[in-house]
Amino acid sequence: MSAHGQSFLIQNFLFSVNQPQLQPGQTLGDQHEMSFIDHLEALRWHIIRAAIAVVVFTTAAFFAKDFLFHDLILGPSRPDFWTYRMFCKFGAWVGAPDLCIDKIGFVIQNREMSGQLTMHISTSFMVGLVLGFPYLFWELWRFIKPGLYPHERNNSQGAVFFVSVLFMLGLLFGYYIAAPLSINFLAGYVVDPTIENQIDMQSYISTLTTMSMSCAFVFELPMIVFFLAKAGLITPEIMRVYRKHAIVVILVVAAIITPPDVSAQIIVTIPILLLYELSINIARVVRRNDTARLNAKLAENQGVA
Repeated sequence: MSAHGQSFLIQNFLFSVNQPQLQPGQTLGDQHEMSFIDHLEALRWHIIRAAIAVVVFTTAAFFAKDFLFHDLILGPSRPDFWTYRMFCKFGAWVGAPDLCIDKIGFVIQNREMSGQLTMHISTSFMVGLVLGFPYLFWELWRFIKPGLYPHERNNSQGAVFFVSVLFMLGLLFGYYIAAPLSINFLAGYVVDPTIENQIDMQSYISTLTTMSMSCAFVFELPMIVFFLAKAGLITPEIMRVYRKHAIVVILVVAAIITPPDVSAQIIVTIPILLLYELSINIARVVRRNDTARLNAKLAENQGVA
C-alpha cells in the first residue's frame, strides 16, 4: 500500500475514534457544542430581532397618536372611562350611588416646551415594549431552550404562551382596575378646597404606567412558582405552611402598588390571593408529575436489571 493510502486510512481511523457516542434516538446535530463566540453570535441575532420588533411596535404606536393618548393613555382621566361607567352601573344596581365616579377632580398640564414631544416618544417606546413582550420572551426562550435537557424542554412546553397570557391579563387588570382606582383616589384627595389639582402630564403617565406594569409582573406568580417547583426549590407544603406570611406580603405589595385606599387595596389583593392559591395547586401538580416520572423510570430500570 502506498504512503498516501496509509495516511488516508489513519485519518479515517482518527475521525471515527473522535466521533461522539450517540444516544438512542439522537443525531449528530444534537451533539454539536457551540463555542463561546457562537453563543455570542446567536445572542446577538436574538437581540437584533427583538429590537426590530420593538421598533416596529414603537413606530406603529407613534403614528397612532390620537388613539394612543386620547383613548388609551388619557382614558382613565375622564369620567366616561369604561371602569367608571361600570362602577356607576354597579352602584345603581346595589343602591349605593356613592360608588359612581362621575367627576375627575384634576386637570393635566404640560409644563415644558418639549414636554409633549418627549412624552410622545417615550410613551410610544413603552407601548412598543409592552406589545412586543411576547415576542421578546419568545426570543429569550429560543436562546435558552437549546441548553436544556430533553425532559426540561418537555416540562416547559407552553411557557411562552402562559407567560404572555398572564402578563397581558395583569396588564389589563392594572389598566382597568388598579390604575383608575388609584387615579380617582389621588385626584379626589384634598387637604384644602382652595387648592386645585393641576397634575403634570409626566406624573399622570408615570402613575398609570406604574400601576399597570406592577400588576402585569405580579400576575406572573404562577409561572414563577412553576419553575421554582420544577427546580425543587419550593413545594406545596411549604406554600401552605407559610400561607399566613404570604398573605401579609401580598397585603404589603397591594399597599405599595395602590394608594392608601382600603377599597382599592382589597380589590387588588383578592386576585393576588387567588393567584397564590392557584400557584399552590400548580406546585402540587408539578410534584405529582415528577414523582410519577421518577417511579416509572425506577420501574424501568428494575425491569432491565
